[in-house]
Amino acid sequence: MLGAGPDSLAQMAIEIRALRRGDDGAVIAAQHLFDGPADPVATAAFLADERHVLLVAYDGDAAVGFVSGVLITHPDKGTEMFLYELGVTEERRREGIGRALVQALAKLARGRSCYGMWVAVDADNEAARATYDGTGAVPTDPVVIQEWRF
Repeated sequence: MLGAGPDSLAQMAIEIRALRRGDDGAVIAAQHLFDGPADPVATAAFLADERHVLLVAYDGDAAVGFVSGVLITHPDKGTEMFLYELGVTEERRREGIGRALVQALAKLARGRSCYGMWVAVDADNEAARATYDGTGAVPTDPVVIQEWRF
């Protein structure tokens, strides 16, 4: 267990596990937490890369939440953690699971000597912003994200 999080999580017996190379089956079993089905090739590649992090929250054998992150290193900055995605099953939201997952990712990032952690979040996503605010994240000035779709 990476981090018990708030006392209420410990009382609920929520366990946060880091999935690693070879845990492909656990990812497939938790794919209901993602935006779509897990792709076996992408899953294997994600888990094989030491810079990728996937933490899953379990209540017993049931996956109830996850957070993924990517370690990013730049020559003049060092290494930071990009919080890629966070999700909690709808029926388990507002119990502190998301907060505990973010805290566990931050703890892991500190353990890997990251100088910081960041996430991009839609301005109107109040639930996500409240979760991140509750873990000590500070919003920055508005930025524009531009993307390329391939």
